[in-house]
Amino acid sequence: MGKLIYDGMEVEFDDRALVHLQIVIGSKLRRGEGFFFSWHDSSSIGDGRSSVWLHDNIPLYFKYYGSKTPALNRDWLEALTSSANSGQGLLLMAEPVPAAGAAPDAGSGPDAE
Repeated sequence: MGKLIYDGMEVEFDDRALVHLQIVIGSKLRRGEGFFFSWHDSSSIGDGRSSVWLHDNIPLYFKYYGSKTPALNRDWLEALTSSANSGQGLLLMAEPVPAAGAAPDAGSGPDAE
């Protein structure tokens, strides 16, 4: 489980989800676009839903617990990006199953050389 730390708030996400979020969020913030980011809370904190307004003027930190960057799922990146560009903002959704025969995008994560 990794952490997204934003304006003093810490939220845990699976490293695999977090790397996909980092790419989508980074893309939006590089363009100076603020937007809502929403996710479903775990049952340990009430099983509800949370949202936060993300803006490029507030520091954002991604902390991964695994040492390897997970392979990327292009379909998930596209779905998350489409969500981020919608009026509701970025909604973390379940990872779609990759298309048959599609290879993961190895080495294209945030720390790839």
